[in-house]
Amino acid sequence: MKKAFLPLAGLLAAALLTTTACGSSDDSGGDNTKPGEKVELTYWSWAPNMDKVAEVWNSSHPDIHVTVNKQDGGDPAVTKLLTAIKAGSGAPDVMQAEYQKVPTLVSADAVADISKEVGDLKAKFPESAWNGVTLGSDAVYGVPQDSGPMMFYYRSDVFDKLGLSAPTTWDDYAAAARKIHAADPKQYLGTFSANDAGWFAGLSQQAGASWWGVQGDAWSVAINDANTQKVAQYWGGLVQDGVIDNKPMYTPEWNAALNDGSQVGWLGAVWGPGVLEGNAASTKGKWKAALLPQWDTAKPANGNWGGSATSVTSQSKHKKQAAEFVAWLNTDPAALKALVSEANVYPASVDATATALTSPPAFFADQADFYAIAAEASKTTNPFTYGPNVNVTYNAYNDAFGKAAQSKQAATFTAALATMQQATVDDMKNAGFKLAG
Repeated sequence: MKKAFLPLAGLLAAALLTTTACGSSDDSGGDNTKPGEKVELTYWSWAPNMDKVAEVWNSSHPDIHVTVNKQDGGDPAVTKLLTAIKAGSGAPDVMQAEYQKVPTLVSADAVADISKEVGDLKAKFPESAWNGVTLGSDAVYGVPQDSGPMMFYYRSDVFDKLGLSAPTTWDDYAAAARKIHAADPKQYLGTFSANDAGWFAGLSQQAGASWWGVQGDAWSVAINDANTQKVAQYWGGLVQDGVIDNKPMYTPEWNAALNDGSQVGWLGAVWGPGVLEGNAASTKGKWKAALLPQWDTAKPANGNWGGSATSVTSQSKHKKQAAEFVAWLNTDPAALKALVSEANVYPASVDATATALTSPPAFFADQADFYAIAAEASKTTNPFTYGPNVNVTYNAYNDAFGKAAQSKQAATFTAALATMQQATVDDMKNAGFKLAG
């Protein structure tokens, strides 16, 4: 039996798949609110202190009360929501959803199209973030909440000692990596992380890749395209030459390397200061942030690593009020300030730099332009479409690139992409998704 992609069917003029899905996403949203009735909304989120952000809303909207239920992030949150949708009860009104999970939720008819309720918010967000909630259509399956524009972090003391400047191109990055490792064989400018598919996806996004797409009534898969191959070849060459490390990030070994100075650079994201402060507190004041190195400086581009939207679920009985809340949460100046100060997120809103991000993170207290750099990174981020089986693709990445990183052979890096492509296509076919070509 094939899965349905019902919300996209009406917007793309053809169903991407052929049978029905559970739940309902009609225009009415099942709104049974009576005049003067106080509306109670539930909001599932994993962001810290989101209840304090909701208090700002509740204090100024006495007729629409939001209760936050803290959830685990990532896959557990999606699984819990899909279970509730299938059961027909227990789903929240509002759900925090990672951009990479939105297609999965849409294909399960778990989130509602709120384009009529939220109006035209497109101009308030970078194109890449808006694409994450629209899937390239006129539907709106949520409002962008936070984004993860990638940034380059480096030990300025090490760079100054060796007479290096922050690399502006990937050729510059490779040259700096070689010089740093030659000066001290224990030091590396970075590592290739075979357990962080989102990181590699962001680097591929910067290079112009979009691993999934919608063509008429079918999905396309382009993981093994020329843009991603370029990225894989680049990192495979650096690993083979031994000038960067080949160990995963977010391990005790990597954490220690940040602290002891053997990892002197990190291709991270805007949320990186928290990671550095948590793992390398003693190095505060020695790091600088910069834009990612570029493939073509005449055409600046960037990628995302992380980020989420706020969606209204298909089973909400108060779709209009829920949509009003998610629009406020991600565009109102008071809400943006609360998201930054209480929830410690980097808002996707283009207005956040002026209204909420007025001081640099504590770990980068001496770099006043930190958020200006982040805003530039966000502005140049390329669009990227996720597909309905991201988990399969990411698991294939962990396996195939794990072996490639161990082998330290450049050829195995590009071969790993073919493995990811095949695993993704096979899974989509087995699940009943229609594929272009």
